[in-house]
Amino acid sequence: MEHSDNNDIKSTANEIRRQFRLLMNGVASQSMRDKGTAYHINWGIQLPQLISLAGEYEKNAQLAVMLWKDNVRESKIMATLLMPHEDMLPDMMDLWMQQVLNREMAEMSVINLFQYAESAPLFAYKWMASDDELQQYVGFLLMGRLFMQKREPNERGVHEFIDQALVALQGASLPLRKAALTAVNRFAELGENHRKIAEKAMRTIGLQLF
Repeated sequence: MEHSDNNDIKSTANEIRRQFRLLMNGVASQSMRDKGTAYHINWGIQLPQLISLAGEYEKNAQLAVMLWKDNVRESKIMATLLMPHEDMLPDMMDLWMQQVLNREMAEMSVINLFQYAESAPLFAYKWMASDDELQQYVGFLLMGRLFMQKREPNERGVHEFIDQALVALQGASLPLRKAALTAVNRFAELGENHRKIAEKAMRTIGLQLF
């Protein structure tokens, strides 16, 4: 029975891949390549089309893992849409983060999947403190999303977040500075006390909230 189920999942994955060929947008694909967004294959399909396509299939962890293994832009985005949130366990969060290779995939992973994982706060702090710029970027994106969910950090978490954000805001990477600034503004939206903490911290480096 398990073998049959596996065949069904492979069949579904292949069906999805065929859909990508039908939806291919050569102009968009070339534009992404010109901007340096590298994938082995990039069909140039717009995100609303991928979301619509994902809606035709049931979420399934095996299917998502199978698609994620493709070095194909659309397969990876589809994987983030089809992975059940409860199946995104810590080991898989670690593994998928290691296989996120550009900012577009970082954003898709956070928006579609990582923010809903039970271990999201743990990884947000871990990745913000990473030496790897892309992991830091994901960490701030993820933290911003958690603040949007009104998930308040404890006192230690507040200090840790503010410390990491101030470092990022004074760094050389513009995308990382933007992600950190957005996260700080989301933090400030949690309440008046949070806004005061954020404003005081920002003043120490000569910046203001939005």
